[in-house]
Amino acid sequence: MKKKALLSLLVLLITNILSACASNQQAEDGIDAKIGRMIMVGFRGMSIEEAPWISDDIASKRIGGVILFDYDVPSASTTRNIASPGQLAALTRQLQECSPEPLLIAIDQEGGRVSRLKPSRGFPESVSAAHLGAVNDPDSTLRSAATTAATLQSMHINLNFAPVADVNINPDNPVIGRLERSFSSDPAIVALHAAATVQAMHEAGIHTALKHFPGHGSSTTDTHKDFTDVTTTWTPKELDPYRALIKEGYRDFIMTAHVFNAQLDPDYPATLSQKTITGMLRDSLGFRGAVISDDMQMQAIAAHYGLETAIRLALDAGVDILLFANNSTYDPDIGRKTFTIIKTLVDNGTISRKRIEESWERINTMQHNLLPAEQ
Repeated sequence: MKKKALLSLLVLLITNILSACASNQQAEDGIDAKIGRMIMVGFRGMSIEEAPWISDDIASKRIGGVILFDYDVPSASTTRNIASPGQLAALTRQLQECSPEPLLIAIDQEGGRVSRLKPSRGFPESVSAAHLGAVNDPDSTLRSAATTAATLQSMHINLNFAPVADVNINPDNPVIGRLERSFSSDPAIVALHAAATVQAMHEAGIHTALKHFPGHGSSTTDTHKDFTDVTTTWTPKELDPYRALIKEGYRDFIMTAHVFNAQLDPDYPATLSQKTITGMLRDSLGFRGAVISDDMQMQAIAAHYGLETAIRLALDAGVDILLFANNSTYDPDIGRKTFTIIKTLVDNGTISRKRIEESWERINTMQHNLLPAEQ
């Protein structure tokens, strides 16, 4: 009897140990997958056969999204991800099929000069935000955005990094004003046409991203190239379009700017600023959607912060998705590096699991709130 009792106790002990191990593994798998949802990267390739590392990162849940381009900046090549409608639709289907979970497939299709889907490659022509703002007819903007949304839907692209909510404070701004990316110098007109754009995208099941918070329209330099200080040029009215749309219930994406604004934070640029993202955007303006960074490889960040430091500060600030466009510099391992850094920060207690859970819940809620239209 003693032997049987001892054997039963041993079996029970082993069962409990195995169960605990399995639970721990499930927890690890869970947090790993949630970290992966917080990473979006760009890649070279017209098909996944040309970019096996991206399909591996997607399938392994190391990343939760990709961004597409028509032009490869580091190599100055027109060969990147987009050649024609047929090729692009096949690529996006392949990408989505690789993913165990719904994959965010993003693009910058603002209209006008910032359009990755160009008429020369078989896509509909589009007009700039500046043109639509000058016409100032919300119905016209709605129709224009609906055409873009239909194109994105047919290409299986589910996130458009638009509309630009920057107020055209400086018409000579090299990255906003000169490129006709702003609807207007009047915040009310910006808000009106941004809302129409969002409406058209959402009706087609396309996610949107207002950008670039807290305002890039007054800058005199380009964050792609270096440190950009808007302390003396930024005005509070640049927040008005965000305030208006959030008040109306906007809960999709907002993209941060890498601008430095000592009026808001004397230490960090907006993407890395807890005062700007958590303090202003979330606490003061009441935003409850998901925050995505602008490209973390832009020189305004990469030239002044190491990768681990930039990631840690962005997460501390309240960024939910870290974007690595891989189109300033190119690093096929950037997804894995970012995943490993975040996992290490969580494992050593620098970033809490609760912080990861918060971002995962925002991303998950957002994706389920906007059910994709039939494609």
